[in-house]
Amino acid sequence: MQAIELLLKDEAATIQLGEDLALALKPGDCLALSGDLGAGKSTLARAFLRAMADDEALEVPSPTFTLVQSYDLRIPVSHFDLYRLADVSELDELGLDEALSDGICLVEWPENALSALPKTRLTATFSHLDDGRRAIISGDPAALARVARSLAIRSFLEDRGYRHARRRHLSGDASARAYERILVEGQPATILMDSARHKPGPILQDGKYYQQLAHLAEDVVPFVAIGRDIRDKGFCAPAIYEHDLDAGILLIEDLGSEGILDTDGEPIAGRYLESVRMLAHLHAQPVARDIPLSDNITHHIPDFDRTAMTIETGLLIDWYLPWKRGENASEVERAEYFAIWHSLIDLLATSEKKLLLRDFHSPNIIWRDKRAGFDRIGIIDFQDAMIGPTAYDVASITQDARVTIAPDLCAQMLSLYCSQRHALGDFDEATFRRDWHLMSAQRNCKLVGIWVRLMQRDGKPFYMKHMPRTFSYLQVALKHQALAPLREWCIKAGIL
Repeated sequence: MQAIELLLKDEAATIQLGEDLALALKPGDCLALSGDLGAGKSTLARAFLRAMADDEALEVPSPTFTLVQSYDLRIPVSHFDLYRLADVSELDELGLDEALSDGICLVEWPENALSALPKTRLTATFSHLDDGRRAIISGDPAALARVARSLAIRSFLEDRGYRHARRRHLSGDASARAYERILVEGQPATILMDSARHKPGPILQDGKYYQQLAHLAEDVVPFVAIGRDIRDKGFCAPAIYEHDLDAGILLIEDLGSEGILDTDGEPIAGRYLESVRMLAHLHAQPVARDIPLSDNITHHIPDFDRTAMTIETGLLIDWYLPWKRGENASEVERAEYFAIWHSLIDLLATSEKKLLLRDFHSPNIIWRDKRAGFDRIGIIDFQDAMIGPTAYDVASITQDARVTIAPDLCAQMLSLYCSQRHALGDFDEATFRRDWHLMSAQRNCKLVGIWVRLMQRDGKPFYMKHMPRTFSYLQVALKHQALAPLREWCIKAGIL
């Protein structure tokens, strides 16, 4: 990727660049800051650190005499100043490599130790230009691409009237999406969703890659469309204020930060029950299969079909089982496993099928205490929504993947959902309860594979903490007589 050249007309522009870089760099990145005295290196480093800390008053002393100053922030940052470095070997004593192992390094006066800096570093070279500065950012293509993306987001905001907006990291998730809080003085905070179009993976089946087979959103169009449909039905999803559908950038309503867990991370029963009540009313609504966004853009909500269900359950046998046993499943085991699932999926032919949100659980539910009715329950993750068995969403929240739901609370939620559905019209409770077990098994077979995949492929081992809970949920699902063949297969495979 070519170097990025920027003209920074004043000090404020340099500070803004520091904020933009704080949203682009990740652990392992080394940013070398090169330029004459007064060219802007320290100004940028200070802005970077304050943005990373989300603290505009953060003390950022010059490391000229200490040579390095370390900060324990969202991502650890070490700020090096090598102006007084006597010998390159001193960098070993200063702990550069250790700092890069789990953090970011900012290095002023890198010229004094170029041979010891990572070859994959970024370099920002500053020079005076009239009353401002020129900055040229070059180096590692992958890191440079992240910088370019952050700068594209800045351009998006400026083009839409948010020229002086402050950007602060909000969150990321298990996908490639990232979120920022956008702050403009005198205005309510908004949320920026950064969701670039998904890059195709390896072809797995019928000329399609995993995301296509599993009907996962590949751009932001589904989020915009499903959000509109949810709001039109009288429920709470973020309003879209600005968007660039091609770039995958959305500026959306900030529904708040309070969730349905208490300060100890435990479920607040009343909030879970109200969320289930809302879900019952959503599921009672008719389905809009095609949602037009413009004259030439219409989102077609896909079915949670046999292909999607099967490829998701395949995560257990493709990822979890090899990790658990140290060897792949045999061809016989694979054939038996998928034959069982095809038989179970056949049972869903007569199931109720409505809009399912796919990940309706604690990370994706906002509690708005000052609102009334269903407006108290903000839904924020629905871009992968499909049309399928309504029991899937109910399984998702009654067996929350991120927090342990006690059996009594689970039973209360199921009872409330069923009573609400009966009150809203015809409802086949016996079929629904069977489907709850089936969809629970399907979801948890997927999740045990996802936790391993996130650890092994994506370098995110912290999701493995959910594995014991996921298996406890799976064991509950397998108690239904319809799931007996799957239960027996799991026992024989050494999974249970």
